[in-house]
Amino acid sequence: MRFCSRCGAEAISWTIPAGDNRSRHVCGACNEIYYENPKIVVGSIPEWEDKVLLCKRAIEPRYGYWTLPAGFMENDETTLDAAVRETLEEAQARVEITGLYTVMNIPHTNQVYMMFRSRLLDLDFGPGEESLECRLFLESEIPWTELAFPTISHTLRLYYADRRAARFGVHMGDIVREQNRAAFIPRLTHG
Repeated sequence: MRFCSRCGAEAISWTIPAGDNRSRHVCGACNEIYYENPKIVVGSIPEWEDKVLLCKRAIEPRYGYWTLPAGFMENDETTLDAAVRETLEEAQARVEITGLYTVMNIPHTNQVYMMFRSRLLDLDFGPGEESLECRLFLESEIPWTELAFPTISHTLRLYYADRRAARFGVHMGDIVREQNRAAFIPRLTHG
C-alpha cells in the first residue's frame, strides 16, 4: 500500500498505532488506519436423504477437486444469505438452511469458514460458472483424496460421525498446519 485512499497522500507506513498492539498500515498525513481482517467463507452441506451434494471446482485454487458449495461472504448479506447464494451459484441448487454446523478458524490464511446444514428443496441442480460438475454422494462414494480443502474434509468427517450417532451438534475448531498437513483442533462442540 503506497497511497492513502482517504486523503491521497503517499505517506503510508507500517507501524503500531497508538493504543493498538499490532502493526497496521497508517497514513502519516491524515492518521487513517487500515485494518486487515479475516475473510469469512460461508457454505452449506446440501442434504438429500442419505446423500450430500458436492461440486467439482472449475476455478483455482484446487481446480478439478471436489468441495461443498462455499465462498466468500459479500458485504450487505447475512451468513445465511451467503450460504444460500453460494449454493445457488456453484450448484444451481435451492436449499433451506437447517442450522449452523461448523465454524473453522484458519489463522494461516486469515479465514473463518462457516458451514451450514441444508436441505435440498428439489433435485434440479447442476454446475454453475465455478463448477465443472455437481453430484450427490453417499458416504461410501465421497472422493476423500480428491477433496479441495481441509475444511471440507474435516466438515464431512464430522458430519458423517454425527449422522452415525444420530445427533448433530455445532462444531468449532481451528485448522492448523502440522508437518505437511492441515489438522483440525476441536475447540467447542454443542449439541
